Amino acid sequence: MKKYKIYTAIASLLVLICLVALRVKDPFFVETARLKTLDYYQITQEKVKSESVVVVEIDEKTLEKHGQWPFPRQILANAITKAFDNGAEIVVLPIIFAESDRFNGDAALKETFGKYPVIISQSAANKGKGSPVPRGVSVIGGGIDEWLFDYPAAIGPTKELGEAAAGVGMLLTAPEVDGVVRRLPLIVQINKELYPTLPLEILRVVSNDPSYQAKVNQAGVTAIRIPKFKTIKTDENGRVWLNFKYTFDSFSFTKEDWSEVKGKIVMIAPTAEGLSNTVATSVNIKNGYEIPLFAAQMLLDDSRLERPSEFNTYEILYGLVAALVVIVAFIWLNYLVCAGLSIVLMIAPVVYGVKAFSNGLLFDYSWIVAALFICFSVSAFMRFINEFKQKQQIRKQFEHYLAPAMVKKLQSNPELLKLGGETKDLTILFSDVRGFTALSEHFKTDPQGLTSLINRYMTPMLKLVMSKDGTVDKLIGDAVMAFWNAPVNVARHKELAIECAVEMFTKLDELNKQLALEKLPQLSIGVGVNSGSVVVGNMGSENRFDYTCLGDAVNLSSRLEGQSKPYHVEIVIGEQTVKGIENSFNFLELDNIAVKGKKEGVKIYTVITNDEKANKIVSHHKKMMDFYYEMNWQEAEIYLARLKAENSKMIKYYEMMESRIFELKTANLPKDWDGVYHATSK
Repeated sequence: MKKYKIYTAIASLLVLICLVALRVKDPFFVETARLKTLDYYQITQEKVKSESVVVVEIDEKTLEKHGQWPFPRQILANAITKAFDNGAEIVVLPIIFAESDRFNGDAALKETFGKYPVIISQSAANKGKGSPVPRGVSVIGGGIDEWLFDYPAAIGPTKELGEAAAGVGMLLTAPEVDGVVRRLPLIVQINKELYPTLPLEILRVVSNDPSYQAKVNQAGVTAIRIPKFKTIKTDENGRVWLNFKYTFDSFSFTKEDWSEVKGKIVMIAPTAEGLSNTVATSVNIKNGYEIPLFAAQMLLDDSRLERPSEFNTYEILYGLVAALVVIVAFIWLNYLVCAGLSIVLMIAPVVYGVKAFSNGLLFDYSWIVAALFICFSVSAFMRFINEFKQKQQIRKQFEHYLAPAMVKKLQSNPELLKLGGETKDLTILFSDVRGFTALSEHFKTDPQGLTSLINRYMTPMLKLVMSKDGTVDKLIGDAVMAFWNAPVNVARHKELAIECAVEMFTKLDELNKQLALEKLPQLSIGVGVNSGSVVVGNMGSENRFDYTCLGDAVNLSSRLEGQSKPYHVEIVIGEQTVKGIENSFNFLELDNIAVKGKKEGVKIYTVITNDEKANKIVSHHKKMMDFYYEMNWQEAEIYLARLKAENSKMIKYYEMMESRIFELKTANLPKDWDGVYHATSK
């Protein structure tokens, strides 16, 4: 892997680790961002009018009519009676009644409580006054006191009113870290006693149930149940998320016609300026008495909101995996693909969150989007600052390997270059000067002359390789190794390699004509061409390396070049190179050979020029080889005789095949002979 990719990966991964650690630790600003995201769902949802609740407001008109608050409780008793006379289901009073009525109206109010299902309130506090009214709770699992909101004291109603009322619920709020109310406990704890909050008491009285059940496990409170009502899933502290989608009908306490309370839960609440506290919620500022109404209504409608505890894990896992995808993308893909992928990965949790909210689930995408954006930015920055260095390295590494036009292509689009051990299909060419030992002996008193001769040979050959979009791998004395399709993809790499091999002999003929005029030794070469999957990249040490390729296909190409001499042809081509381009050249199959060091055979070919006799030669050669593999030696020899006359350039090859057939006739071959010839030399 390129160093800049390693640096990008390391920097991005370190940032990602920090982001995950931050999410796990969940400091104030991370939690606040999450809560604000959950608020957005509620802000944008469509509002629904409650069909179950109506509010009777003790407003300014009421105070003008009945005097200062609290006014005589006889008036409240009359109002409760009026509500039930008009068909109210239950009446809820978000009023604590901590002290006796100064107008001596408690008796009348107590009598009214005895006649009708009325719920009154009590409140948790640091210093309590009055006796809070407990409610029996059956705990399944035990250890509930470790999880509930715990208060030191409470303000309760007077004993006579508390005992007379059908229900008494805690009137409280539980703001989040940013002071906004989003969740409400259904049960709280005061001095080891359990107390239901007002919405739970409303459900209990509506259901006419005597008590509650709470389920607890090692992770905290999981559910609260009223026997005649559906199980309510809670968080570990016994809280439910409030759904603020409702609006509630209301009218003044002074209104004569109360008929709209029929069949509804009626809350008679002080709303005049200074009588009602206000609470910050997910959507806007609400009156304190509305909080239990939202909770009660959503529980009655079963439109509750839930945030399963496993969502924390899912959000972290998605953010982690998606960020890793972005980091990997920036290592391997171009900027546009990375940007598009990052946008999709950021939008996906938002879309899922909106869809989940429609099903009552609260999914947080804030950390995911932030983590992806930060990882995207870090990866892009690290990649950007390293690309200039990469382009400079490309020029230094490849200006001697490739033609200048190919080097410019790499510099303009570095993504074409994949260094450090990439597996690719290449076509490899080996060429070697034959009789180099004798040639060296000729120049033993003039080594500079030998060097000059080899340079004169190499110069046109290397230019030819590069002109055919090939990469010059290495020069080993008089040998040349080149390959096609790396570092830049070459669509016709097989054809170009064969064209290069053929034209090398044209260049050689031109050079030999000049050498003849100078009375210097003539040169002859052999060429091997093979294709296959190899590993290509920078190979070597940290201080010294070359861009080269390794693999079995490379070794076979070298072996094929060595077979050009015993087969008496200029070019030997491997089976994988011919495959797929059979109609592009006039190929002649030479043999099915297992080169030295190999057990399995591979078919080898050569190529002839396209002239008027080419089609006839190709046809007769194929028939000869078919008879050869069928061990029909007589017919094979007939065609060998014809081919020696038709293709005089390969007469030595045909003579070699005649000699082999002569040997095979007496070799006692098996009937299922595979036709493989095992070479004894490289």
